Amino acid sequence: MDTGLAKQTAGELEGKVAIVTGASRGLGKAIAALYAAEGAHVALVDLKQHWAEAAATEIGNGAIGLGADVSDRAALTAAIDEAAARFGKIDVLVNNAMWNSYDLIADITPEIFARMTGVGLGGIVWGIQAVLPHMPESGGAIVNIGSMAGRLGSAGALLYAAVKAGVDGLTRSASVELGPRSIRVNAIAPSTVATEGVKAILTPEQFESRVGQTPLGRLGEIDDIAQAALWLAGARSGFVTGQSLAVDGGLGHTLRR
Repeated sequence: MDTGLAKQTAGELEGKVAIVTGASRGLGKAIAALYAAEGAHVALVDLKQHWAEAAATEIGNGAIGLGADVSDRAALTAAIDEAAARFGKIDVLVNNAMWNSYDLIADITPEIFARMTGVGLGGIVWGIQAVLPHMPESGGAIVNIGSMAGRLGSAGALLYAAVKAGVDGLTRSASVELGPRSIRVNAIAPSTVATEGVKAILTPEQFESRVGQTPLGRLGEIDDIAQAALWLAGARSGFVTGQSLAVDGGLGHTLRR
């Protein structure tokens, strides 16, 4: 008999275990929250454990917070091993952590170079290495957060653009290597996202200029990127790998003036 009650449906990531780095705020936190809402057991990893724990408590749904500097291979491996011990496996890894410094070429120091590449590229390599032993034979999904900066030039963003271009190349190569294990590796390339941090950095004129350059007439929101991360982690993208998905409102197809 039809009772008229709406049927409960399982979340898109029901029963999955996900690791999200750089997850105490902003995009990482939004991805972790969406994954948890869609049924995943989520481990949030961030530089300071109390940051990650606070975000996990706010998200709820059994999320846990772990501390690790992702550029430190041993520390990140220990955090991922702890998550696997708690949850029994790892199905999804989101490499979101990044350390940014926007500098003109002459101002880039060895310390800036080492930190940005260590987090932005090293953290991805160490993260992938660490999750592989814990991914089931049925496979898994790895989502790397890149940027349209890796495809478009901008003064003062040489090193950031180089790292994000590297994310695209790393993603393609990892997808070929890990495909036989049924592990999909994809990236997301956002344009400027209207976070509170971006709004604080850009002048109103700069903000409006970026809006004006975007064919859809607005900047991206955090949820735009989180929804793309959900799609790439779930079964609906099961035959998609090695791709860098531009979530940019069409910016990459414009002639910039």
